[in-house]
Amino acid sequence: MALTLSILYRGPLASCNYACRYCPFAKRTEDREAHETDRAALERFVDWSETRAEDRLSILFTPWGEALIHRRYQDALIRLTGRANVARAAVQTNLSCRLDWVEACDREKLALWATFHPSQTTHERFLRKCRVLDDRRVRYSVGVVGRREHFGEIEALRHDLPAPVYLWVNAYKRRPGYYTTEEIDRLASLDPLFPMNLHSHPSRGRECRTGESVLSVDGEGNIRRCHYVSRVLGNLYEPGWETMLYPRKCPKPTCDCYLGYAHLPHLELKSAFGDGVLERVPSQPIQWQLQPP
Repeated sequence: MALTLSILYRGPLASCNYACRYCPFAKRTEDREAHETDRAALERFVDWSETRAEDRLSILFTPWGEALIHRRYQDALIRLTGRANVARAAVQTNLSCRLDWVEACDREKLALWATFHPSQTTHERFLRKCRVLDDRRVRYSVGVVGRREHFGEIEALRHDLPAPVYLWVNAYKRRPGYYTTEEIDRLASLDPLFPMNLHSHPSRGRECRTGESVLSVDGEGNIRRCHYVSRVLGNLYEPGWETMLYPRKCPKPTCDCYLGYAHLPHLELKSAFGDGVLERVPSQPIQWQLQPP
Protein backbone atom coordinates (compact mmCIF):
# COMPACT_ATOMS: atom_id res chain seq x y z
CA MET A 1 0.00 0.00 0.00
CA ALA A 2 1.34 3.42 -0.93
CA LEU A 3 2.12 5.71 2.00
CA THR A 4 2.04 9.48 2.42
CA LEU A 5 4.69 10.37 4.97
CA SER A 6 6.41 13.41 6.40
CA ILE A 7 9.86 12.53 7.74
CA LEU A 8 12.00 14.66 10.03
CA TYR A 9 15.52 13.33 9.49
CA ARG A 10 18.24 14.06 12.05
CA GLY A 11 21.52 12.28 11.39
CA PRO A 12 24.63 12.24 13.58
CA LEU A 13 25.88 15.66 12.39
CA ALA A 14 26.38 17.82 15.50
CA SER A 15 28.49 20.83 14.52
CA CYS A 16 27.94 24.43 13.52
CA ASN A 17 29.90 27.35 12.10
CA TYR A 18 28.01 29.84 14.29
CA ALA A 19 28.66 30.60 17.98
CA CYS A 20 25.25 31.53 19.43
CA ARG A 21 25.82 31.58 23.18
CA TYR A 22 22.56 29.80 24.01
CA CYS A 23 23.28 26.84 21.66
CA PRO A 24 25.16 23.68 22.78
CA PHE A 25 26.48 23.17 19.24
CA ALA A 26 27.98 26.65 18.89
CA LYS A 27 31.31 26.53 17.04
CA ARG A 28 31.47 22.79 17.60
CA THR A 29 33.60 20.90 15.11
CA GLU A 30 33.80 17.22 14.21
CA ASP A 31 36.66 15.09 12.96
CA ARG A 32 36.81 13.37 9.58
CA GLU A 33 35.52 10.09 10.99
CA ALA A 34 32.41 11.78 12.39
CA HIS A 35 31.74 13.47 9.06
CA GLU A 36 32.14 10.18 7.19
CA THR A 37 29.69 8.53 9.59
CA ASP A 38 27.20 11.29 8.91
CA ARG A 39 27.79 11.07 5.16
CA ALA A 40 27.15 7.32 5.10
CA ALA A 41 23.97 7.70 7.15
CA LEU A 42 22.69 10.48 4.90
CA GLU A 43 23.41 8.57 1.70
CA ARG A 44 21.72 5.48 3.11
CA PHE A 45 18.61 7.51 3.90
CA VAL A 46 18.49 9.13 0.44
CA ASP A 47 19.07 5.73 -1.18
CA TRP A 48 16.16 4.35 0.86
CA SER A 49 13.88 7.18 -0.31
CA GLU A 50 14.58 6.18 -3.90
CA THR A 51 13.30 2.65 -3.21
CA ARG A 52 9.88 3.99 -2.14
CA ALA A 53 8.67 4.79 -5.63
CA GLU A 54 4.99 4.25 -4.79
CA ASP A 55 5.02 6.48 -1.71
CA ARG A 56 4.66 10.25 -1.40
CA LEU A 57 7.41 11.61 0.84
CA SER A 58 7.98 15.03 2.37
CA ILE A 59 11.37 15.33 4.09
CA LEU A 60 12.74 17.95 6.46
CA PHE A 61 16.36 17.83 7.62
CA THR A 62 16.58 19.04 11.23
CA PRO A 63 20.29 18.75 12.07
CA TRP A 64 21.97 19.47 15.38
CA GLY A 65 23.98 22.30 13.85
CA GLU A 66 24.38 23.59 10.31
CA ALA A 67 24.08 21.13 7.44
CA LEU A 68 24.13 23.20 4.25
CA ILE A 69 27.78 24.23 4.60
CA HIS A 70 28.49 20.59 3.72
CA ARG A 71 28.20 19.62 0.06
CA ARG A 72 26.65 16.25 0.95
CA TYR A 73 23.46 17.92 2.18
CA GLN A 74 23.25 20.10 -0.91
CA ASP A 75 23.63 16.96 -3.05
CA ALA A 76 20.98 15.17 -0.98
CA LEU A 77 18.47 17.95 -1.67
CA ILE A 78 19.30 17.89 -5.37
CA ARG A 79 18.69 14.13 -5.48
CA LEU A 80 15.52 14.24 -3.40
CA THR A 81 13.85 17.06 -5.31
CA GLY A 82 14.58 15.17 -8.51
CA ARG A 83 12.56 12.16 -7.42
CA ALA A 84 8.95 11.80 -8.54
CA ASN A 85 7.93 10.29 -5.18
CA VAL A 86 9.26 13.26 -3.17
CA ALA A 87 6.72 16.04 -2.74
CA ARG A 88 8.94 18.30 -0.63
CA ALA A 89 12.58 18.38 0.51
CA ALA A 90 13.48 21.04 3.06
CA VAL A 91 16.18 21.86 5.59
CA GLN A 92 16.73 24.06 8.61
CA THR A 93 19.67 26.39 7.94
CA ASN A 94 21.37 29.58 9.06
CA LEU A 95 21.72 30.45 5.35
CA SER A 96 25.49 30.98 5.60
CA CYS A 97 26.21 28.56 2.76
CA ARG A 98 26.71 29.26 -0.95
CA LEU A 99 23.46 28.97 -2.88
CA ASP A 100 24.41 28.20 -6.47
CA TRP A 101 23.51 24.51 -5.93
CA VAL A 102 19.78 25.34 -5.77
CA GLU A 103 19.87 25.72 -9.56
CA ALA A 104 20.21 21.93 -9.81
CA CYS A 105 17.12 21.31 -7.62
CA ASP A 106 13.52 21.08 -8.64
CA ARG A 107 12.62 24.38 -6.98
CA GLU A 108 8.93 23.51 -6.95
CA LYS A 109 9.84 20.94 -4.28
CA LEU A 110 12.68 22.70 -2.44
CA ALA A 111 12.08 24.78 0.70
CA LEU A 112 14.42 26.39 3.23
CA TRP A 113 13.63 26.97 6.90
CA ALA A 114 16.11 29.82 7.42
CA THR A 115 17.06 31.36 10.75
CA PHE A 116 18.62 34.79 11.23
CA HIS A 117 21.18 35.03 14.05
CA PRO A 118 21.86 38.74 14.68
CA SER A 119 24.94 38.02 16.82
CA GLN A 120 26.57 35.95 14.04
CA THR A 121 25.84 37.76 10.78
CA THR A 122 24.76 41.18 9.60
CA HIS A 123 21.32 42.27 8.52
CA GLU A 124 22.66 43.15 5.06
CA ARG A 125 24.50 39.86 4.53
CA PHE A 126 21.47 37.80 5.51
CA LEU A 127 19.15 39.83 3.29
CA ARG A 128 21.49 39.32 0.32
CA LYS A 129 21.06 35.57 0.76
CA CYS A 130 17.28 36.00 0.90
CA ARG A 131 17.37 38.00 -2.33
CA VAL A 132 19.25 35.16 -4.01
CA LEU A 133 16.45 32.82 -2.97
CA ASP A 134 13.88 35.28 -4.29
CA ASP A 135 15.68 35.60 -7.61
CA ARG A 136 15.88 31.82 -7.96
CA ARG A 137 12.28 31.32 -6.86
CA VAL A 138 13.05 29.18 -3.83
CA ARG A 139 10.35 28.93 -1.17
CA TYR A 140 11.56 29.88 2.31
CA SER A 141 10.58 31.25 5.67
CA VAL A 142 12.75 33.25 8.06
CA GLY A 143 12.92 32.90 11.81
CA VAL A 144 14.57 34.67 14.70
CA VAL A 145 14.80 33.83 18.39
CA GLY A 146 12.81 36.54 20.16
CA ARG A 147 15.45 37.74 22.59
CA ARG A 148 14.84 41.24 23.89
CA GLU A 149 18.15 42.66 22.66
CA HIS A 150 17.21 41.65 19.09
CA PHE A 151 13.76 43.28 18.87
CA GLY A 152 15.04 46.13 16.72
CA GLU A 153 16.80 43.70 14.37
CA ILE A 154 13.64 41.62 14.07
CA GLU A 155 11.56 44.67 13.17
CA ALA A 156 14.11 45.82 10.61
CA LEU A 157 14.15 42.36 9.05
CA ARG A 158 10.36 42.28 8.81
CA HIS A 159 10.43 45.67 7.15
CA ASP A 160 13.04 44.65 4.56
CA LEU A 161 11.90 41.14 3.67
CA PRO A 162 9.38 40.77 0.83
CA ALA A 163 5.90 41.06 2.32
CA PRO A 164 4.82 37.49 1.41
CA VAL A 165 7.80 35.91 3.21
CA TYR A 166 6.73 34.61 6.59
CA LEU A 167 8.88 35.90 9.47
CA TRP A 168 8.36 33.72 12.53
CA VAL A 169 9.59 34.56 16.01
CA ASN A 170 10.60 31.73 18.30
CA ALA A 171 9.71 32.64 21.85
CA TYR A 172 12.62 32.66 24.30
CA LYS A 173 11.30 30.23 26.89
CA ARG A 174 14.32 29.65 29.09
CA ARG A 175 13.15 32.39 31.45
CA PRO A 176 9.50 32.04 32.58
CA GLY A 177 7.64 35.33 32.25
CA TYR A 178 10.37 36.73 30.01
CA TYR A 179 7.99 38.98 28.03
CA THR A 180 5.78 41.83 29.17
CA THR A 181 2.30 42.18 27.69
CA GLU A 182 3.54 45.08 25.57
CA GLU A 183 6.45 43.01 24.24
CA ILE A 184 4.13 40.15 23.31
CA ASP A 185 1.96 42.58 21.37
CA ARG A 186 5.04 44.04 19.70
CA LEU A 187 6.26 40.64 18.49
CA ALA A 188 2.75 39.53 17.52
CA SER A 189 2.54 42.53 15.19
CA LEU A 190 5.48 40.99 13.31
CA ASP A 191 4.44 37.35 13.60
CA PRO A 192 0.71 36.89 14.24
CA LEU A 193 1.42 33.27 15.29
CA PHE A 194 3.92 34.32 17.96
CA PRO A 195 1.36 33.93 20.81
CA MET A 196 0.95 30.28 19.80
CA ASN A 197 4.70 29.70 20.00
CA LEU A 198 4.85 31.50 23.32
CA HIS A 199 2.95 28.76 25.15
CA SER A 200 3.52 25.12 25.94
CA HIS A 201 0.46 23.35 24.60
CA PRO A 202 -1.21 20.69 26.77
CA SER A 203 -0.90 17.57 24.66
CA ARG A 204 -1.16 14.42 26.77
CA GLY A 205 -4.01 12.30 25.47
CA ARG A 206 -4.56 14.57 22.45
CA GLU A 207 -4.60 13.28 18.89
CA CYS A 208 -1.32 13.81 17.01
CA ARG A 209 -0.25 12.94 13.47
CA THR A 210 3.19 11.80 14.63
CA GLY A 211 3.60 8.05 14.58
CA GLU A 212 1.00 7.77 11.84
CA SER A 213 1.85 10.11 8.97
CA VAL A 214 4.76 12.03 10.53
CA LEU A 215 7.95 10.31 11.69
CA SER A 216 11.30 11.21 13.21
CA VAL A 217 14.23 9.19 11.81
CA ASP A 218 17.83 9.18 13.05
CA GLY A 219 21.03 8.29 11.25
CA GLU A 220 20.72 4.59 12.08
CA GLY A 221 17.20 4.47 10.69
CA ASN A 222 15.53 4.28 14.09
CA ILE A 223 11.97 5.56 13.95
CA ARG A 224 10.39 7.63 16.68
CA ARG A 225 7.06 9.33 16.49
CA CYS A 226 8.74 12.73 16.93
CA HIS A 227 11.97 14.27 18.21
CA TYR A 228 10.51 14.66 21.69
CA VAL A 229 9.30 11.13 22.43
CA SER A 230 12.29 8.84 22.91
CA ARG A 231 10.63 5.46 22.42
CA VAL A 232 11.88 3.70 19.26
CA LEU A 233 9.01 2.26 17.21
CA GLY A 234 11.01 0.39 14.57
CA ASN A 235 13.73 0.79 11.99
CA LEU A 236 13.30 2.22 8.52
CA TYR A 237 15.75 -0.25 7.03
CA GLU A 238 14.15 -3.39 8.44
CA PRO A 239 11.19 -5.19 6.85
CA GLY A 240 7.75 -4.59 8.29
CA TRP A 241 8.30 -1.15 9.82
CA GLU A 242 5.11 0.04 8.11
CA THR A 243 3.02 -1.96 10.60
CA MET A 244 3.88 0.52 13.35
CA LEU A 245 2.06 3.35 11.56
CA TYR A 246 -1.26 4.02 13.27
CA PRO A 247 -3.00 6.84 15.17
CA ARG A 248 -1.55 7.61 18.59
CA LYS A 249 -2.27 10.10 21.32
CA CYS A 250 0.55 12.21 22.70
CA PRO A 251 2.20 10.79 25.85
CA LYS A 252 3.89 14.07 26.87
CA PRO A 253 2.28 16.57 29.25
CA THR A 254 2.96 19.50 26.92
CA CYS A 255 4.44 20.30 23.50
CA ASP A 256 6.30 23.58 23.09
CA CYS A 257 8.27 23.29 19.83
CA TYR A 258 6.82 23.94 16.39
CA LEU A 259 8.36 20.69 15.10
CA GLY A 260 6.02 18.88 17.47
CA TYR A 261 2.90 20.98 17.99
CA ALA A 262 2.49 21.66 14.27
CA HIS A 263 1.15 18.10 14.04
CA LEU A 264 -1.52 18.44 16.75
CA PRO A 265 -4.76 18.56 14.74
CA HIS A 266 -6.67 20.59 17.33
CA LEU A 267 -4.30 23.56 16.82
CA GLU A 268 -5.34 23.65 13.14
CA LEU A 269 -1.99 24.86 11.84
CA LYS A 270 -2.58 23.10 8.53
CA SER A 271 -5.25 25.72 7.86
CA ALA A 272 -2.49 28.34 7.84
CA PHE A 273 0.37 26.34 6.35
CA GLY A 274 -1.32 23.75 4.15
CA ASP A 275 1.32 21.64 2.41
CA GLY A 276 4.01 23.91 3.86
CA VAL A 277 3.45 22.94 7.49
CA LEU A 278 6.62 20.83 7.58
CA GLU A 279 8.95 23.65 6.49
CA ARG A 280 6.97 26.47 8.17
CA VAL A 281 6.04 28.16 4.89
CA PRO A 282 2.38 29.30 4.85
CA SER A 283 0.11 28.42 1.96
CA GLN A 284 -1.05 32.05 1.89
CA PRO A 285 0.75 35.19 3.13
CA ILE A 286 0.18 35.74 6.86
CA GLN A 287 -0.95 39.26 7.56
CA TRP A 288 1.33 41.33 9.77
CA GLN A 289 1.55 44.98 10.69
CA LEU A 290 4.52 46.84 12.14
CA GLN A 291 3.64 48.87 15.20
CA PRO A 292 4.39 52.59 14.88
CA PRO A 293 7.70 53.63 16.50
